[in-house]
Amino acid sequence: MAEAKKTRTRKTTVKEAAPKAVEQKAAVEKAAPKTSAKKTTTRTTAAVKESITIQFAGKEYTTEQLVKIAKDVWEFDLKKEPADFKEVQLYVKPEEAKAYYVINGTETGSFEI
Repeated sequence: MAEAKKTRTRKTTVKEAAPKAVEQKAAVEKAAPKTSAKKTTTRTTAAVKESITIQFAGKEYTTEQLVKIAKDVWEFDLKKEPADFKEVQLYVKPEEAKAYYVINGTETGSFEI
């Protein structure tokens, strides 16, 4: 029977020690700052406003005006749907008073300015 008392005593001791260990671990976790949080940095970049104006022979055109003319050529001269106008590249030659275009990578041509 002496052996049974020792076993009970050991179990009691282990049971009492376990809650203290949990309390100590919780106290350490509360005291220590968390370092696993990711640091994020954000860059704020201001949007750059662009404006290009071409002046020649007493005339003046902005990029917006030239793109609008190209859209009109697409819709009225080429008889295409305005929704199909996705991309335009313009090449302006003031000495010829013309703007050359490539629309959607396939349609090419020019218009007078």
